[in-house]
Amino acid sequence: MWLRVLLVSHLIFLAACSSNGMQARSAAAGADDVPLFTEEDYKIGVDDQVQVSVWRQPDLGITVPVRPDGKISVPLIGEVFVGGKTPREVAEEIRVKLSRYIRDPNVSVIITAMNSNEYLTRVRITGAVRTPTSLVYRRGMTVLDVILAAGGVSDFAAPNRTKLYRRTKEGTRVYRIRLQDILEDGELETNMELLPGDVITVPESVF
Repeated sequence: MWLRVLLVSHLIFLAACSSNGMQARSAAAGADDVPLFTEEDYKIGVDDQVQVSVWRQPDLGITVPVRPDGKISVPLIGEVFVGGKTPREVAEEIRVKLSRYIRDPNVSVIITAMNSNEYLTRVRITGAVRTPTSLVYRRGMTVLDVILAAGGVSDFAAPNRTKLYRRTKEGTRVYRIRLQDILEDGELETNMELLPGDVITVPESVF
């Protein structure tokens, strides 16, 4: 009987730990955010850099800037007008055109540089860092990437009180970043992947 009680207690403890861990990861990732810019609904503009990939057709893959006429050149099918369209719409258009030559092509389109909306999509870091800076957003960049680009924190910083400000369609959301834990202990739970327009602020110590 006591073994059954012990086993049930252990399972409840594990379930609680799992639930807490999932909640922490969700908060760190900003899972509930509806950002102003997402790659799915972003409208491609001149000077944006676009990557086109075709599954199992590496020769058809390209990474090119959008020309002033709003077009890119894709192997096999030639010019494609992408200006003002979403990546999903461009991928579908390329898929349809490629289907004349390839059976059931699987096409993906991602934006590797949002240059046409550069100042709206830049990531900024301010406060007690060596070099406060504004960076061009890159897909996959994290808090740590931006901190390193700013030269690290100053001698007067309070890293664990760092905050990340994110503009969403519901308003500005604020996340606490435990930067000291990231830099000194390698604890990456709050090393959030950034979104276009994010602002990171490192406060000074009150002492």
